[in-house]
Amino acid sequence: MKCFLGIDSGGTMTKAALYTVEGREVGVEAVETGLIIPKPGFAERDMEAMREAICDAVRRLICKSGLDSSEIAGVACCGHGKGLYLWGQDERPVRNAILSTDNRAYEYSERWRSDGTEDKVFNISLQHIMACQPVALLAWLKDSEPGTLARTKWIFECKDYIRFFLTGEARAELTDYSGANLINLRTRQYDPQLLDLFGLREIREKLPPLCKSAEICGYITKEAAKNTGLREGTPVAGGMFDIDACALGVNAASEDKLCVIAGTWSINEYIRREPVSDKSVAMNSIFCDPDYYLIEESSPTSASNYEWFIRTLLPEFRESTHALGRSVYDACSELVESIPVDEFCPIFLPFLFASNAHPNAKSCFIGLTSYHTRAHLVRSVYEGIVYCHKYHVDKLLKTRNSPPLCIQLAGGVAQSLEWSQMFSDVCQLPVETVDVKETGALGCAITAAVAVGEYPSFGEAAKRMVWAKGRFTPNPLRAEAYRARYEIYLKSIQALDSIWNDVQALV
Repeated sequence: MKCFLGIDSGGTMTKAALYTVEGREVGVEAVETGLIIPKPGFAERDMEAMREAICDAVRRLICKSGLDSSEIAGVACCGHGKGLYLWGQDERPVRNAILSTDNRAYEYSERWRSDGTEDKVFNISLQHIMACQPVALLAWLKDSEPGTLARTKWIFECKDYIRFFLTGEARAELTDYSGANLINLRTRQYDPQLLDLFGLREIREKLPPLCKSAEICGYITKEAAKNTGLREGTPVAGGMFDIDACALGVNAASEDKLCVIAGTWSINEYIRREPVSDKSVAMNSIFCDPDYYLIEESSPTSASNYEWFIRTLLPEFRESTHALGRSVYDACSELVESIPVDEFCPIFLPFLFASNAHPNAKSCFIGLTSYHTRAHLVRSVYEGIVYCHKYHVDKLLKTRNSPPLCIQLAGGVAQSLEWSQMFSDVCQLPVETVDVKETGALGCAITAAVAVGEYPSFGEAAKRMVWAKGRFTPNPLRAEAYRARYEIYLKSIQALDSIWNDVQALV
């Protein structure tokens, strides 16, 4: 049985999954890839521990699947965008990786915005500057960790580091690096003007050669074969930014759909043949199908807030539901359903890790009273995350000539019927979900299938390998209740804007 392996490394978890030529899941292995928080606003990962965890997950997956490694026809990886993975001159990691939820370099993005650098940058990269982008993090390292860049041989993004330890070949895949403010989006090449504007000219030789998503960029080495159980010589594709992989994995790689990924990040995106050049959106990047640009609005404000809420504030609830053989997520969905839509729940700002409102904004509940119960707070978290997505979706809709036919919803949120319906009701658009749990890993498998010639294009592969699951249509009776609360959400963000710098000064 011919299969394809997809590896999806996110903010805290990595999933390895095998799919048939028809897109049917053969098996999945998930492993925690660790989060290190040395200081407030910092988010890091041990690169060696990550490598070992991923190799172990792939080895267990192959063993449990019962497949012979020769049946795996190709491999592709995706990973969180932005952040930084540095490989040293001594052929070891230079330091811990820096993740996309890291906010240490916020002062650089703010300074570049105020001194006019961002305007000059936008003319080349068609991107605003984010604190978690490699350029801001590299500038921070240059000033705060003297010697780090001098010890660096290769500057990787997450999935490019994974491909590197599988193949031994250093490559920089275009979808990821085009979202890093390092690429001229018109020439699709590294641009020395950008490096000069960021004061980073010395890193040019540390940027790996560029490649495309469905390009074969190497083969499983003897060492990687030993560590993973894969067959030596198995082709490995360039892979992609995880937001591209998820778009493929929910069959949203067409201009008439909007893809919403509710995971560690709030990702909201669609594809078009020309970039949005009026500065109204956060990000233009190159899509895995190079005929298109990916238009993106995003922030680290999505379901990771929910995970924190359960882990930190509901530990005994999670333990009790587990003891009953139930999922805490199913139990939370029941709590949400128990609260009528027209009953006021506190407004939750999902800014535990970062914000799309102010660089120093923090999370909070607004309107909390002694009447409110655990169920109200769980619904508040659900709603706040959806409102934050809507904030991005509304900006995207203004750049389109016509509304999308539907939202293709991905991420853990898509496994919840209540949450999927809430997205439809709040955004007032149909929402569709697909019959796959690991959309990013499936997107990688689709890419591997295209890379080895199983399918002629991404569109054809997605059509054959993605299976529809659910469709949710807006309930007009709920629209007014959500609209009123969303207005309070927006007013709360505006009203609190002036205090966040003062709060940050005390952190």
